[in-house]
Amino acid sequence: MNTLHVKTGDTAVVLSGKEKGKRGKVLSVDVKKGMVVLEGVNMLTCHVKPRRQGETGGIVKREGALRACKVMRVCPKCDKPTRPAHKILTDGKKAAVCKHCGETL
Repeated sequence: MNTLHVKTGDTAVVLSGKEKGKRGKVLSVDVKKGMVVLEGVNMLTCHVKPRRQGETGGIVKREGALRACKVMRVCPKCDKPTRPAHKILTDGKKAAVCKHCGETL
């Protein structure tokens, strides 16, 4: 199974497009499609129809998906966007490391 460089819960910054420079927490990741959803980024307007009696419809704002190649993980320590390097730890596990400060992501 393939994996992406960002995971749910990480902070990421948008690199290109109309949302360039915006930061947000990763809400969901679709590995098969290569898409991610960031909190407060790429807001879409959806017209919702009431499905049950008593439920209200209306216009709802929600986050849309972005291509994973257009976002980059942000290091929590140095607060810079970084391409994670991979390092093998002393216990034999592989970990992602910040290229700027060397902190484990």
